[in-house]
Amino acid sequence: MVNLRLVSLIRKEFIQIVRDPRTLALTFVFPLVMLFLLGYAATNDVKNISLAVLDQDRSAESRRFLDAFRTADYFHLDFFVSSEEEIRSLIDSNQARAGMIIPPGYADHLTGGRNAQVAFILDGSDPTVASTALAAANLIGQAYSTRVLAMRMNRVGQGSGLDMPLEVRTQVLYNPGMESAHYMIPGMIGMILQFLTTLLTATSIVRERERGTIEQLIVTPLRRWEMILGKLAPYVFIAFFDTLEVLSAGVLFFKVPINGSLGLLLGLAALFLVTTLGIGLLISTVAHTQQEAMLTTMFTVLPSIFLSGFFFPLAAMPRILQWISYLVPLRYFLIIVRGIVLKGVGLAAIWPEVLALSVFALVVMTGAAIRYRKRLD
Repeated sequence: MVNLRLVSLIRKEFIQIVRDPRTLALTFVFPLVMLFLLGYAATNDVKNISLAVLDQDRSAESRRFLDAFRTADYFHLDFFVSSEEEIRSLIDSNQARAGMIIPPGYADHLTGGRNAQVAFILDGSDPTVASTALAAANLIGQAYSTRVLAMRMNRVGQGSGLDMPLEVRTQVLYNPGMESAHYMIPGMIGMILQFLTTLLTATSIVRERERGTIEQLIVTPLRRWEMILGKLAPYVFIAFFDTLEVLSAGVLFFKVPINGSLGLLLGLAALFLVTTLGIGLLISTVAHTQQEAMLTTMFTVLPSIFLSGFFFPLAAMPRILQWISYLVPLRYFLIIVRGIVLKGVGLAAIWPEVLALSVFALVVMTGAAIRYRKRLD
């Protein structure tokens, strides 16, 4: 039997959302804006580092060495200069992030069987770019050095009899290209679910109180559980729409593969929603104005984002912050969503996180419902 009172309340809530264009924009446009910003901008894949080159040898050997850097994705040979001062000036003005100096006599050293040296200068003001450039330069240099060594041995007739004593073959699972977007976008689902549902739930109920319409709801035949469910149901629908929106955009624009069960993902997203909606309900019982509700939501959501492993790996954090992160429900959902989307795992592999999330959902929603009922009284 359909509960007409509950249906009427849900319908009223949907009408109220539709009549507020700012809420609609926040609900449907914000996830896509955040998706593209974080998908394209928040990445650790540093490429096309601007490189200034001082080639004092100007030989075929030096050009071949530069070709090794040119063919790699890490560097872009933007400047060819005539002095070391020009390299320093380009780095100081942020036009170049690194400089290379090939000394005179470079080719003579290589063809004569001697060791040649090349200077590589880095701008260390951005440690992320500098560490990537340093590692890439060393890797390219070692690869080119190995090729030169093999050519020398071929010239003296020893190449055919020499084998490398050790060969290391690497294999990258789940994200072979190590694309940051494949890691960030599944995490976006958890971040958007927590932010939107918590904020919209908290401000919606406080808005009723500000406008004085909450008293009208109290005097209706609605039971308290019907009132709570009716207020939360529209935001559950919106949250699932945003989840599918982010997943679809991730697959279409960032080629993120969904290797696991979409049904399992949506089911566990619903479990996570119980927690986030409960947090929003708790905030609504504390805040007296919409501005206060928004500030309280930010105070709750921002630490969760930073302590959940969304931006920064938990293993790199101090031990005390790692222990605090166990109190963040988003931590467990990020493991779940990344495991399902990227690894294609089932419930057997993520049951500890599901159990922890279930405990959080039960505790938070129970406490929120009790607190909300007392507030209505």
